[in-house]
Amino acid sequence: MGMKPSAFWVGSAIFVGILAVSTASIFIRFAQEQAPSLVIAAFRLTIATLVLAPVVLARHRRELSGLSSKEIGLGLFSGVFLALHFATWISSLEYTTVAGSVVLVSTIPLWVAIVSPLLLRERAAPGVWIGMIIAMAGGMVVALGQSAAVVSGKNPLWGNFLALCGAWAAAGYLLIGRKLRASLSLVPYIFIVYGAAALVMLLFVGVARLPLFGYPAETYGWMIALALVPQLLGHSTFNWALGHLPASFVSITLLGEPIGSTILAIFLLREIPSGMELIGEAAILVGIAVAAGQSSSPQGGEENRETTSSPVSNR
Repeated sequence: MGMKPSAFWVGSAIFVGILAVSTASIFIRFAQEQAPSLVIAAFRLTIATLVLAPVVLARHRRELSGLSSKEIGLGLFSGVFLALHFATWISSLEYTTVAGSVVLVSTIPLWVAIVSPLLLRERAAPGVWIGMIIAMAGGMVVALGQSAAVVSGKNPLWGNFLALCGAWAAAGYLLIGRKLRASLSLVPYIFIVYGAAALVMLLFVGVARLPLFGYPAETYGWMIALALVPQLLGHSTFNWALGHLPASFVSITLLGEPIGSTILAIFLLREIPSGMELIGEAAILVGIAVAAGQSSSPQGGEENRETTSSPVSNR
């Protein structure tokens, strides 16, 4: 897998990834003015896969041909989880606010931390748990602040449930990705996973009998931006990090997304957060800072060949 990156590069990459994924809910909201949520998700994943295809065929054909049936199966399974994540989370933005949706989908660390010891034999250090608890408490405060807001013509309860389903699906996607990225390089991995997810989403669109074409050019522009920025730049950055960090820590860093999304929503969508939401988002940042400064001690080095003692330093 090559030389391990320094703490500076790992930290910088995660920061860029957080900024990139924070744009997703904004691009989705603009695209939803004309296109259904399932179509938006299908285009996001299909465009990302098509952009990756020439690179994979030119540089990684040998690695792809050498994959075992188990590795291919896991990649396809991860893609199914990713498709379910986008189908539910993107749909949630039709019914609830950006802050409420993004915060609930960011409960991913809770589900990863619960399941990771069973599937990956990765045990998060006590400091990581403390940071996660602080961040999750902040998420609850944000959700409470959002529930008090009136979302005209929408169904926040249903939207919040869809966002939570998106978190469960994303947890499965991250857990499988952590296992695969221990032996598979980044570009072939994301090509398989994004491609599988795109096929699943196109199947969903076909079953729902939704048109793929005939939308305004501006709508396609938002979907292309969604594929290039939060998907290829944002998600791919986190998938790269899965090759060097425990899944529990990578999922915790995703809690930075609500901060960026809420700030963008203030300026671009005029969704002003309440005082409770601001307090909760501050707690989320504190939780990330606490977790980032602590160690994580994976158990079972056979499945975590690149993992070292700290989630940021020495990586």
